[in-house]
Amino acid sequence: MSLTLIVGSKRYSSWSLRPYVALAHTGAAFECKTILLDTDGTAAAIAKVTPAGKVPVLHHDGQVIWDSLAICEYLNELYPAAKLWPTDRAQRARARAISAEMHSGFAALRRDMSMDIGASKPGVGHTPEALADVRRVMAIWREQLAESGGPFLFGAFTIADAMFAPVTTRFTTYGVDLDGACGGYVEAIAGLPAMKQWMADARVEPVTR
Repeated sequence: MSLTLIVGSKRYSSWSLRPYVALAHTGAAFECKTILLDTDGTAAAIAKVTPAGKVPVLHHDGQVIWDSLAICEYLNELYPAAKLWPTDRAQRARARAISAEMHSGFAALRRDMSMDIGASKPGVGHTPEALADVRRVMAIWREQLAESGGPFLFGAFTIADAMFAPVTTRFTTYGVDLDGACGGYVEAIAGLPAMKQWMADARVEPVTR
């Protein structure tokens, strides 16, 4: 079984980080290849590996799966023992709902506090619209952590945590004030071995923006 995950710059590609941490959680052996973003050769390199023209993309035994959430869903089916979604139906539905909200929403947060691992920009991007998104994210975290007891949103790690992992790096980069519960969640995500590896790789990448 051959698994290759092709990602964008680890400094910047929030969409790539999501399936990376989900795939790492399965314990499966995989190869991760990085295409640096915002270079003269970026578009051509991406076009060679995916018809969608965007990363991330998963190659598995001749199949090509793109889109972060689609890749995560595929991994859940491929590795059911990893329990990438909660086993309880109601909890699974909620996990999918907040993952989909992250996937399609929070436009101002994405625009004004784009992922930039290794940078320190406290106070930058704190527009009213972005801070409204921040409040909604933190409300989701508080509610789920209070219900599950943590350390992750549904107790054990799930795709929902993978979807919010890039947001935790944004909050660190841009110096977002966090309460105890949300600060603890950011620390729990940062403590994942896959996150440590991703962030170490990101810090030695070329700065292209």
